[in-house]
Amino acid sequence: MEAFKQISGVAAPMPLMNIDTDMILPKQYLKTIKRSGLGVHLFEELRFDSSGNEIEDFVLNRPAYRHAKIIVAGDNFGCGSSREHAPWALKDFGIRCVISTSFADIFYNNCFKNGILPITLPQEQVDLLMSEAQKGANAVISVDLETNSISTSEGEEISFEIEPFKRESLLKGLDDIGLTLAKQDDIEAYERKAKQEFPWLSSAS
Repeated sequence: MEAFKQISGVAAPMPLMNIDTDMILPKQYLKTIKRSGLGVHLFEELRFDSSGNEIEDFVLNRPAYRHAKIIVAGDNFGCGSSREHAPWALKDFGIRCVISTSFADIFYNNCFKNGILPITLPQEQVDLLMSEAQKGANAVISVDLETNSISTSEGEEISFEIEPFKRESLLKGLDDIGLTLAKQDDIEAYERKAKQEFPWLSSAS
């Protein structure tokens, strides 16, 4: 998994509340088990009309936000079904951080497992960042997980809190498999010891 330390860029403002996982990635794309290739379908029903043409007013179709790495969102982002494909699509599109007042629990945890940083802030701070994001290419937001801080183009500094274990895992780029492999030496040592002490457990039947 790609580690997260710092990113800087234009943030896409999405003030809509209750953006659910079906809006993030429609259900017809859940058949794949590949994490790549889903970015083209991110927010598909908001980005494209029934003929497949871009809807110009949608934020990610506007020139300033086509390569946004950050989303500043309305309350309860990622609600709905527990599809992990939603953070897959966000990451594949290039989104590395989502800032909101609240997230659905399963989506929130899935973000950390896929190299995305979800940040929860009070409404007034989200409003400040939303206003900053609406400036488009004239404003750059920086997110630093090493210092747990967000900086705006106006020099505003905002601190955020992340559970230490999740923070450390994301800084090191460790998902569940990576966390297990990090203990590989201990696991192998245990297995060797177990074979010596309980040889009948590993003998052929």
